[in-house]
Amino acid sequence: ENVLFWHWSPNYNWKMDFRVHGYNECLIMYVLAAASPTHAVAAKVYHEGWAQNGKINEVNKAEGIAEKFPFRLQMKHQGDAWNGGPMFWAHYSYLGLDPRGLKDKYADYMKENITQSLINYQWCVENPLKFKEYSDSSWGLTSSYSVKGYSHHAPTIERDLGVLTPSAALSSFPYTPNQSNAALIFWYNHYKNKLLGKYGFYDAFSVTNDWFPRRYLAIDQGPIVVMMENYRSNLLWNLLMSCPEVKKGLIKLGFESPWLKK
Repeated sequence: ENVLFWHWSPNYNWKMDFRVHGYNECLIMYVLAAASPTHAVAAKVYHEGWAQNGKINEVNKAEGIAEKFPFRLQMKHQGDAWNGGPMFWAHYSYLGLDPRGLKDKYADYMKENITQSLINYQWCVENPLKFKEYSDSSWGLTSSYSVKGYSHHAPTIERDLGVLTPSAALSSFPYTPNQSNAALIFWYNHYKNKLLGKYGFYDAFSVTNDWFPRRYLAIDQGPIVVMMENYRSNLLWNLLMSCPEVKKGLIKLGFESPWLKK
């Protein structure tokens, strides 16, 4: 079967049986798999597995209040096909992959990430569920700790629980610098005593539920530092995209990128 699987172990083999189809946070997995010098996968694994023979572009109409937004995704986001998945989908693969000018036959990836960020932002501005302290300077829905344990927050009626995650907005600096900076300033000025700790803003909070847990989640904190630095200096993008192996993988899968001309 031409698809990558999420998990294998010597004890359970393929028991999890979780195929990695796009679109989600796992684009980098396919690029690295194609580039492997010892266990490389063929390009058809990307096109048949990740892109599902083009089904990745079968995007449904935006849902609910997002129908009136002027932003439209190019790809079907797994589990959140209408309004985009949790914001970390626009972060994880692009901690190193430079989305600027990165294109293939399925998407313009910088455009997709900007669109997902703007949908997420606008959902919080419109605030259809009327949660407290959602605004143009307090926004961001992504997977994080939650009032219900751990939740995959996203801009839909079912998955918006009134929980904002600073990583969603702050890791989006390369896509929405003004909106991200507004959130940074607002939270620092108005919620510093409740949100800010030794390692930056805590993972998540809900003003509606008066819920301010003083704890961190490393997979949310990491992207903040990396993506803000990419916005500032392109540092991590420069390091990964200059690797010959990464270029090899991108070329093999049919990508375009300014880096492939260097």
